[in-house]
Amino acid sequence: ARLAGRRIRKKNSLMHQKFSSYISFGYQPTACLGCFFTLYALVLVCIFPMLQTTPNEIPQGPLEGAHLPGVKNERLAEAASNLRSSASKLRSQFKKWREGSGVTDRSLLHEAAADFAILRGKRHSENAALKIPQKGSDAAIKTPGLIMLGMHRSGTSMLSGLLVKGFGYSVGGPLIGAAFDNEKGFFERVDVVLQNDEFMKSQGIWWGSRVKHYDASKAYENYKSGKINFSEGAKGLEFLNDDKNAPWLQKDPRMCITLKTWLKILDKSPAIVFTYRHPMEVAMSLNKREKDFPIESGLRLWILYNMAAIKNSAGLCRVFTSNDTVLAKPLHETQRIADDLTKKCNLPPGPKRITQVQVHVFMDPNLQHNKKEMQEEKNERILETIKEGCYIREYHSEFEEGSASYERERFLYKTAMTIFCDFESGEAYKDNYQWPELPKGFAKSYDS
Repeated sequence: ARLAGRRIRKKNSLMHQKFSSYISFGYQPTACLGCFFTLYALVLVCIFPMLQTTPNEIPQGPLEGAHLPGVKNERLAEAASNLRSSASKLRSQFKKWREGSGVTDRSLLHEAAADFAILRGKRHSENAALKIPQKGSDAAIKTPGLIMLGMHRSGTSMLSGLLVKGFGYSVGGPLIGAAFDNEKGFFERVDVVLQNDEFMKSQGIWWGSRVKHYDASKAYENYKSGKINFSEGAKGLEFLNDDKNAPWLQKDPRMCITLKTWLKILDKSPAIVFTYRHPMEVAMSLNKREKDFPIESGLRLWILYNMAAIKNSAGLCRVFTSNDTVLAKPLHETQRIADDLTKKCNLPPGPKRITQVQVHVFMDPNLQHNKKEMQEEKNERILETIKEGCYIREYHSEFEEGSASYERERFLYKTAMTIFCDFESGEAYKDNYQWPELPKGFAKSYDS
């Protein structure tokens, strides 16, 4: 009975126990909690300024509107400088990696596409400003763009850059970036370049070999039947067939060879700008860029590319110029070209007008790497007179004078110079011009 009474009293005691008894603390727990809340309050006080931005500390540029800590402008400038430095190192490494390799490596597409995606949003408003106001339907535009034709290393990049920068012709993108052999950029769409490589590769042709054997009709039939991969070309074609991009400019020296294939795919015929450069300058430039590319092969390619450019563009509205003329008077010559494209070829005018400042900023005489050597060569003795005012002068050859290799090189130089002089006089642009036949077996290492 006594035990039962104790249990009842204990039960009653627990029922009447106050909740406050559960939260009573001793000295040590109370001290720990006090320290914790004190430290917590100090942390809040320290980070409170970081949760706000003042008008003078609002980040600008691509970070505008982001919620960032209120750092000093000096720190932002330092961070931006570090980023630029890192980007510069990456570009330098990429530039060294590209030296000696072809500009049509497929990895370039991924590099350029990534850059293009980043810049697309930033340049959207700028590109929109370059659009030509359309009156009526798109069918009102007869000639939506121009194709730049000319042999490799003939100044097509320089001329394209002046037209794009100076007059606002649209090129779209992604583009092949600047390189050691072309510091101002190529102004070539990566997708179109890769597609031209695909057209050529399907016929066992390379830009520097067997170009004489390219069959434009066969390439077009393979395109229609789906036998050839046109995934890259489809991207460029979408841009070129959209009149909203007029006036556009398409540049790739391979177009001299593949032009007739593209003409069958394009919705409307483009205008043509053709330019040429002294054949020995081109051959020397290729010899330097491609690591011992034979002078003989460079001269042969000069003949084949320029001949293909003129033949394949017959019937189109064409504007002719030369690298020497552009170098001598770039402002006047580019204005003449743009005016002829509009008045003669019905190309919509560009939204801008080139200025002398733009010419000065863009053009660099040092980019014409072999011009000085060729000017010095003009003082050399004349080896042969082709026609009045047209000569073959003495030049440096790797072959011994009188050898079979020297005679082949000399023959190609004479043939190329004959065409060059006919370009200068305008004779080579006539429909009945007689192009030379090149003997087989020349330039065996780069059989064209």
